[in-house]
Amino acid sequence: MKSAVVQLPGLNRDRDMIAALTKISGQAPVTVWQTETEIADDIDLIVIPGGFSYGDYLRCGAIAARMPVMQAIKAKAEKGVKVLGVCNGFQILVEAGMLPGALMMNASLKFVCKEVKLEVVNSETDFTRAYGKGQIIRCPVAHHEGNYFVDQDTLKSMNDKGQVVFRYADGTNPNGAIEDIAGVINEKGNVLGMMPHPENLIEAAHGGNDGRGIFASALDVIAA
Repeated sequence: MKSAVVQLPGLNRDRDMIAALTKISGQAPVTVWQTETEIADDIDLIVIPGGFSYGDYLRCGAIAARMPVMQAIKAKAEKGVKVLGVCNGFQILVEAGMLPGALMMNASLKFVCKEVKLEVVNSETDFTRAYGKGQIIRCPVAHHEGNYFVDQDTLKSMNDKGQVVFRYADGTNPNGAIEDIAGVINEKGNVLGMMPHPENLIEAAHGGNDGRGIFASALDVIAA
């Protein structure tokens, strides 16, 4: 399966993401620049990495969400192509209206950079098939606006439909997110946004490979 990594001014995790996708799939992803209006038909997974697109001016992800490439990504998502947004990528997907909710400033009002624990709430998505339901995995976070919020009616609907994919576990919620939510998916099940950085925990050199399953699942390269 072929993947693509979106590059926007201010994103600084694109090389990490490219390295992760290359190591797990065996082939380097293509890169897609902000001004591109089309994405190749043979792309199966589009990833928007983390960082500080456009300096986080206005709101995190607000400017990036209005770049031409996002229209191309929306069109691909509507056709069923998988889209993964990590950290700033999650913020961009929310600002683009591709995922519900909002990402606000951390409850501590401070930037957090540390390892957390995640519970796999829904293991039946195209991004989590490598895990078991309720499994606890480690994953690093690095953000200032990761406090996920959504109104109560939408939250109930998301819980009922299995759209909450990851929750911070064992009291490690670093930002005050409602119901400890760390990652959510769209109703169609092909667009996932998450604040933690799984690309930084995929091999022994990272101190573990707990994040590897997300990419292995999305790229359909889960070991038998």
